[in-house]
Order: sequence, then structure tokens, then C-alpha cells
Amino acid sequence: MMARVAIVTGGTRGIGEAISTALKAVGCTVAANYAGNEARAQAFTERTGIRAFKWDVADHEACAAGVAAVEAELGPVDIVVNNAGITRDGTLLRMDYQAWKDVIDTNLGGCFNMAKATFAGMKGRGWGRFVNIGSINGQAGQYGQVNYAAAKSGIHGFTKALAQEGAKFGITVNAIAPGYIDTDMVAAVPQDVLTKIVAKIPVGRLGEAEEIARGVVFLCGEEAGFVTGSTLSINGGQHMY
Repeated sequence: MMARVAIVTGGTRGIGEAISTALKAVGCTVAANYAGNEARAQAFTERTGIRAFKWDVADHEACAAGVAAVEAELGPVDIVVNNAGITRDGTLLRMDYQAWKDVIDTNLGGCFNMAKATFAGMKGRGWGRFVNIGSINGQAGQYGQVNYAAAKSGIHGFTKALAQEGAKFGITVNAIAPGYIDTDMVAAVPQDVLTKIVAKIPVGRLGEAEEIARGVVFLCGEEAGFVTGSTLSINGGQHMY
């Protein structure tokens, strides 16, 4: 891959860390965005040599400023991986409005904010890649996750619409819908629930973060220029459609 500058939101932990390191390995200059965990971000940079930049993707102005800071230091941004995501689980009857708003604003709003900050530059240069990380739970729904499922489902619609806008400018927009991946987020699920989840995965195991990262690297490459508006499901066969 050419020496492109890539931003990975939520890029210092879990799936995001795997994506950041995989893009660096194929020659990209990577900026890993993070929201709060300073210690984890510092440890990530020391371990990988990848610069970490702090801003909240739910904040529209912060995204514009964050992208400007990355471009001032590293150069024009050609690749954006919208990976940042949070959960605030609960059934509708128990979910307060803030839990709804926080998840929508971060998981879905973050995609809009980051695209708004970078799309014009990509258009001007005639090349760009967006990869938006959706979820199996945005495709199939999940009990206790109306906020998360709505946000992730929204990502799939956002991807298809923006792909139509970007196509004539050499900008591709795709999504990856991970299934259950062996990360901190999944590790927080109670063991008895996790056992039931794995039992429903045909390949019989959780996915690895690196398996998602390989999909991202492919979609960001020069050779993926004819792939746009697509969703790549990486879920071990748990949900097929």
C-alpha cells in the first residue's frame, strides 16, 4: 500500500488497536484516536510507535480540530476507519434517554463527524477510503441493545448513501460487521452468556481482532477500488444474509 495517512477512531484498544497496527504494517502512517484512557493510549504508543490523538468523536467541532491536528503533523488524511464505539446496554424500559443519546452520538454521529471533517479533502485529491465498523447486532438486533443496534444499523445505511456520493471522486465507503470478537468489550459479558453465544457460532469460537483488521486492510487498499457501498460480515457464520 502507498504511504497514506489513516485515522482509526477508537484506535488504541481492542479491534481498533489491531486495525491501527495492521495498517501501519502495510505502510500507512497511522493516527490512532482515543477518547479517555490516557494510560492505555500511552502504553499503546510505546508498544506500537503509533501516535495517539485524543478527542471525542461524538463532538462535531472536536473531530474537525482533531483531523486538523493530525493533518498538520502527519499530512492529508486519505483513510478513515470509524471504529469508535460504546455500549450502554439495557432494555427499553430500563434505558434512560442519556444512554440512548450517548450511544447514537458516539457510534453513529462519530461516523458523520469524521466524514464531514475529511471528505472534502479526499474529494480534492481524488482518492479516499472510509471503512465503518458496524456489528452483527446492527444486522440481526440484540435484546437489551436498542441504542447500540440502532446506531450500528444506521452505520450500514450511512455507508451505502455516502458510497454513492463518493464514487465519482475515487472515494470508496464500506462497512465491516464483526460478530463476537475476543476483546475487552466481549470479555465483560458474563461467562454463562458468553458460552451460549459461542454455541451459536458455527465455526465454534470467538473471532480475533486481527481477523477484522485484515478485512479493513483489504478495503483500504488500491486494489479495492471497485468495492464500495458493501458490508463485509466477519462473524463465523453466526448471521448470514
